[in-house]
Amino acid sequence: MLIVYRGSQKNTNHPDQQYNHRMQPTASTPNANRQIARAAGTIMITFVFAKLVALLSSLLLARAFGTSSELDAHNAANQFSDTLFNLVAGGALASAFIPTFTTLLAREERKNAWRLAFAIINLVLIVLTVLSILGAVFAPWVVRHLLASGFTDPAQQAMTIHLLRIQLLSPIIFGMSGLVMGILNAHQQFLYPALAPVMYPLGMIFGVLVLSPSMGIYGVAWGVVVGALLHLLVQLPWLVRLPGIRYTPSLDLHLPAVREVLLLLGPRLVGVAVVQLNFWVNTIIASHQPEGSLSAIRFGFALMLMPHAAIAQSIAIAALPTFSAQVARGKPEEMRHSLATTLRGVLLLSIPASVGLIVLRQPLVALLYQRGQFTSQSTELVAWALLWYAAGLVGHCVVEIMSRAFYALHDTRTPVSVGVVAMSLNIAFSLAFSAWFNRLGLPPLGGLALANSLATALEMVGLLVLMRRLLNGLHGGKILRMAAGAGLASLVMGAALWAFMR
Repeated sequence: MLIVYRGSQKNTNHPDQQYNHRMQPTASTPNANRQIARAAGTIMITFVFAKLVALLSSLLLARAFGTSSELDAHNAANQFSDTLFNLVAGGALASAFIPTFTTLLAREERKNAWRLAFAIINLVLIVLTVLSILGAVFAPWVVRHLLASGFTDPAQQAMTIHLLRIQLLSPIIFGMSGLVMGILNAHQQFLYPALAPVMYPLGMIFGVLVLSPSMGIYGVAWGVVVGALLHLLVQLPWLVRLPGIRYTPSLDLHLPAVREVLLLLGPRLVGVAVVQLNFWVNTIIASHQPEGSLSAIRFGFALMLMPHAAIAQSIAIAALPTFSAQVARGKPEEMRHSLATTLRGVLLLSIPASVGLIVLRQPLVALLYQRGQFTSQSTELVAWALLWYAAGLVGHCVVEIMSRAFYALHDTRTPVSVGVVAMSLNIAFSLAFSAWFNRLGLPPLGGLALANSLATALEMVGLLVLMRRLLNGLHGGKILRMAAGAGLASLVMGAALWAFMR
């Protein structure tokens, strides 16, 4: 169901009935595109810097622990805390909160907007605190039966349990920080929220350099908590400067806006749960594979996420408030043209990035990680995972943008439905491809990465087709020409790089 606000009325007509007319750009469309471009540029610069700092933390982590069983334990524990945050306060809540909050701001209902913001913050803090306490109490059962059943060494299991209990502090902090980031973005404040991701890896670096020499891998876990705290603190000075802000110590569950967020959250929460289930399945499968497999897919996925964050996440974060404001003003035709322009830009950047990662994977991993405990064998494992993850970079980037477009239309059901199908396929692909790679004598972790890329590509196609029907066109010819041109140029670039390296 599509829910679009016009004035104080809520339209729940079928999407085809609502937008089944030819849309033309309005005079404000170029301004909106420039606004997205400026904001995306700011976020992209800070994201690149953040990823460089994150890369430095990964380098230090790799040098200190390589792809050891200790790091596998840390990654497994981190997966649980990430899941807890993402289910309650991550992308699911942001996708429901920002469009609703932005709509209230566009209507000049600032008082209600702040009541909504603090009601959601209070609710998230309560829920995350309770769940973190329960997670700490039942950590042994979670580790042995859900998280890492493949860890047969009792010492490694005990280590994972201890690490999990430490890291369960971070979701509580990240819950507040993520909502503060959404509030600032809705006010078109992008610089300081974009600096927050720089703070988290700084905490990791502190954990590796300062704490781990005396505390071992537990120092890294405390570094995660420090990083989460820095992530929040860097944004608070700018939050308190926003106009009309006033803290309300109430849940305000009776407010229509709060109920609207919870209504939009429901379908999105299902989608996030399925995504997190996929990560858990990968963690469980990798825990049954040779030592270092779990760490290798983490390192490989992180390398793929670097261009993904710089390209897709930065643009998507900048675009969502603009898309939401266009819809709130009753101008979905403006959003249509802004979306098409945004997609062309994303394809222009992501296609060559994908080819570059594929061709340069081996020297890139060796250059970045191969030192200390990170051996040449570790390089082979990570490069193998990166090969298959990089093939899905374009799909990940387009899905990031398309999901935000649906959220701006107050439609969380469509991307969630498509995502559930794609992620269900991902689980099946993961099991099948891992077994297939193993029979071929290839490292089975490559099957996990390939499954992720294929499922994401199918998700991308599904979202594009549905959005095209919803908006009665998406300038598909221009998008295809851009993709073809970027693809051809990228193949030439890749061939030249491959020939040069040989």
